[in-house]
Amino acid sequence: MDHQAHPTRTTLPGIGTRYDLITEGGKHVSVVVHTDGRRFLGFHDPEDDDSCLGSVPLAPGEASALGLLLIPAPVEPLHGDIEIDLVTEQIPIPARSPYSGRTLGDTQARSRTGASIVAVLRRTGAIPSPTPDFRFANGDTLVVVGTREGVDAVADLISGG
Repeated sequence: MDHQAHPTRTTLPGIGTRYDLITEGGKHVSVVVHTDGRRFLGFHDPEDDDSCLGSVPLAPGEASALGLLLIPAPVEPLHGDIEIDLVTEQIPIPARSPYSGRTLGDTQARSRTGASIVAVLRRTGAIPSPTPDFRFANGDTLVVVGTREGVDAVADLISGG
């Protein structure tokens, strides 16, 4: 049976935000994001979730690298008689984008380009299969799947070109 992850978010006044996840194996892992941007990966006592057994400070580059390592690997290309002309690309949302702060539905990306935004990468993690009411933020990166032309069209659309 596939375990559904349900991370929780807790505001830590004067500190930042704590994100907690209980794994399928019952382990408690947290990420604390301080207001100054520092991040700590924490491991908790299974008998007492409030007792942190240890933590690892992560520099911004280390947090990004770890996040990318945790994203499932892309599906291997199909081989055989079927030729599929699909590409997957990560497209950052620039601060000057007309869609920064707006919803995925506002872009009408799939109907306008034929390509699909299948995930959004955010400093706090990956958001797979975002719904039309998902709101983009500065610094988000879109994971787009489609033909080369469709993916390029999404990049143009998002950049305001």
